[in-house]
Amino acid sequence: MDIQKIGIVGAGQMGNGIAHVCALAGYDVILNDISQDSLDAAMTTVRKNLERQVSREKITQADQDATLGRISTTLRLPDLGATDLVIEAATERETVKQAIFEDLLPHLQPHTILTSNTSSISITRLASRTDRPEKFMGFHFMNPVPIMKLVELIRGIATDEPTFSACRKVVERLGKTAATAEDFPAFIVNRILMPMINEAVYTLYEGVGNVKSIDESMKLGANHPMGPLELADFIGLDTCLAIMNVLHDGLADTKYRPCPLLTKYVEAGWLGRKTERGFYDYRQNPPVPTR
Repeated sequence: MDIQKIGIVGAGQMGNGIAHVCALAGYDVILNDISQDSLDAAMTTVRKNLERQVSREKITQADQDATLGRISTTLRLPDLGATDLVIEAATERETVKQAIFEDLLPHLQPHTILTSNTSSISITRLASRTDRPEKFMGFHFMNPVPIMKLVELIRGIATDEPTFSACRKVVERLGKTAATAEDFPAFIVNRILMPMINEAVYTLYEGVGNVKSIDESMKLGANHPMGPLELADFIGLDTCLAIMNVLHDGLADTKYRPCPLLTKYVEAGWLGRKTERGFYDYRQNPPVPTR
């Protein structure tokens, strides 16, 4: 099928990035959120990121103007009913995602493809709660969306070939690369990345090294562009913990047990950059390790 209009649920860090790249690629985009403040902040972020691309001569001023003109925002979920493809990018909680799909289903066209940007939750299970499991799949962008080139495409057990092909064409039009992943907990990237981050937290928890030495060791010793604790703060410690819990619950292997220190930080509300405190304190410049 020919996808022309894309609906995005959730205007946060991922949602506004997805809106940005889809509109830049020529799709008409409807961005939905339950908060007007979130929608306004999302459009401010999209505009700022487009301006950065113009200043670096990645796109033209005309491209920026056209992209912004293709994005509309709404507080009403039913307004997404007229779209050809819906990408859900809400909080990484299965109950929230299920409630969104339940509210959205009565308003969708028969041909509309439903997808989730989930980073770890079972696509088959999410699809089974809808009226179109064959037209449902995982569409997992990497953060930050305008920069990262990979998209994981995850089929559920019922996903049909036309749905997969249509989503792959969207990825190609966005100028990104699709990696096909099977529907197992955390898929490919987070199945490998999150246990590494969790192990870095255990290394801190057990006193093997402090925050600075752990991050410097991986940056200078393994040539990582960002240390694992710095990366955890960037992703959000609540998201890291949620994915580790999905791995631990879904695979029933003790090697995926979330580090108690990671749980403690999340319980404290120290979630990383978005709350200004995590493994680093971002209220100071430059950020200072908290352990």
